[in-house]
Formats: sequence, C-alpha cells, structure tokens
Amino acid sequence: MNRQEAMILLKEYTDKPGLLQHAFAVEAAMRAYAKTFGEDIEAWGAVGLLHDFDYQRFPSEMDHPYRGADILREKDVDEDWIEAIMGHADYTGVPRRSRMAKTLFAVDELCGFLVACALVRPSKSLDDLTPKSVHKKMKDKGFAAAVSREDIRSGASELGVDLTEHMAFLIEALRPIGDQLGLRMITP
Repeated sequence: MNRQEAMILLKEYTDKPGLLQHAFAVEAAMRAYAKTFGEDIEAWGAVGLLHDFDYQRFPSEMDHPYRGADILREKDVDEDWIEAIMGHADYTGVPRRSRMAKTLFAVDELCGFLVACALVRPSKSLDDLTPKSVHKKMKDKGFAAAVSREDIRSGASELGVDLTEHMAFLIEALRPIGDQLGLRMITP
C-alpha cells in the first residue's frame, strides 16, 4: 500500500481534523526515523498514517485497533504493518518485536504531547519548543492528562533512545509540517 492508498483509507474512516493531524504527525515521525534507521520510508510513513485510521468509527478498546487490523488484512496489507499497528496499543498484548513496531509505539503518544505543548506556547509553534519545556510539561499531571507519560518513557526505552534526544528528534521531524498540524511557522 502506497501513501496515496493509505491516505484514501485514512480519509474513508476519519474526518475529524484532530485525528487527521495526529496521523500526519505520526507519519512524519515514522518517516524521519525510517530515514535514520535506513528503513523503507514510504512503508513506515504509511504505517504512521494508518495506525489510528479506525479510531473515529471504533474508539473502544474492544474495537480499536482490532477492527482496523481486520480491514487491513482484507486489503492484503503486510502482516508486519498490522503487527506494528496492533502493538501501538499496549492493551492488545501484541509484542513489539520489530523496529517498526517499537518506533510506532515510541512516537505515537509523544507526537500528540508535543503538539499540545506547542499549542500552549505564546508562539503556538514547534519552532521554539525545546525538550526542556516538554520535560517540564510532563511533570504537570493536569496538562494533557490523557497522554500516558509512562508510554512516552517506555517507548523511548524500548526503542533504545534517550528520552531527551527522542523529544528533540521528533520536534525536528514535526517542524516542517507545523502548519499542517495547526501550528504557526515562525522560522523564515
């Protein structure tokens, strides 16, 4: 499945702007890590786009991402992709064996948290967001309370990267699509 096909499937099941923005953020993060790791950038990007494609229609833990996995299997999507998508939801119990699966888990929650951090900055931009300010927001349990800090920490650990470096890497990966994420671009 190429990006265009993944985008068609995503938009067939998802029309909420926030969910689409999250898909684009995770896609950008996955593409950046794929490039760093020497992996298939297009495949990793498509997995990022599709990881929550079923969530709007099937938001319960009983359905998501199980329904999405069934739909992907009907479309003959690679089982490695499906395993990564299943593994991004800890409650499925699907082990994250591949680098792709570990990366998806590591970027998912943190992408949403980074966007939330940027939105409360005076600049409303990723351009001046730093890991130091992200760490500070992680300590504030009332900020973006639905985001699992434990998933963010364990995701970096499973991927074998330092959390601060992981934050910096993702901030850089998301900056080029800041406007697509509803954030201001302040760099020339």
